[in-house]
Amino acid sequence: MSSTETETQTPPQAPEKGPQGYREDQGRLARMAAFWCLMLFLLFGCQSLYRGLQSVKGLADPIGGVTLPVIDVDLSVAFLVASILFLVGVVAIRYWERRPKMADLLIDTEAELKKVAWPALQQVTSSSLVVIVCVVLLGGFMALVDMLLARIIRVIVLGDV
Repeated sequence: MSSTETETQTPPQAPEKGPQGYREDQGRLARMAAFWCLMLFLLFGCQSLYRGLQSVKGLADPIGGVTLPVIDVDLSVAFLVASILFLVGVVAIRYWERRPKMADLLIDTEAELKKVAWPALQQVTSSSLVVIVCVVLLGGFMALVDMLLARIIRVIVLGDV
């Protein structure tokens, strides 16, 4: 190689990293799955809070008799509290998920899951069938032993024949 060839060759550049120090596409599936799972938990919690606040008479009364048209819910203090808490939770989850430490954990999790050798459908089916058969047989055996022991106890304690 001549000196001009080595000067013109440049090493490959690393992909552009985002503001958190990682590429946005790294661990995308794991981060998205974590976000939506947490969103479902948050939604369930806020819905439960709303139902609990509805039982308090002053909080359940509609404000100005306004009903939200699309979701058909009365605009009440209980709804506002649950909605504001939900929005704060969404922002908190998004911030938490984008922290470098958490993002690294989710990126590493997705990388490890890609290394897993997932079984074929036939293997999953046959393994599941073995488990189901074993559970049914063990359940039947336990039911027979339970009936036998119950009969023995009735004979001993109550004197029934």
